[in-house]
Amino acid sequence: MIDEYKRRRDVVYNALTQMEGVHVAQPEGAFYLIPKLPIDNTEDFAKWLLTDFSYEDKTVMVAPASGFYATPGLGYDEIRIAYVLNTDLLADAMSLLERAIDQYNSTR
Repeated sequence: MIDEYKRRRDVVYNALTQMEGVHVAQPEGAFYLIPKLPIDNTEDFAKWLLTDFSYEDKTVMVAPASGFYATPGLGYDEIRIAYVLNTDLLADAMSLLERAIDQYNSTR
């Protein structure tokens, strides 16, 4: 099971590191990543993903990271991605996320 989660982590991490403006550290023990996005307010972005974004009848759901910090003001440009899906679905989700970031930023 550990090897499976490493594969999942690597799919997500490798995709994120290829996205323009995205910064992420590779986790060593967690089953999630918290990348910094080129977006000012990821809560608005997360809502937009669910209400206004669709590509090939699909979207992606992310958790704004600000809710995971005890310090007010932190995490507003970060999201939390848990890699609980299989690698194929995670790869698809990362492709959708990259497309969504580009589309979101082009309309702002």
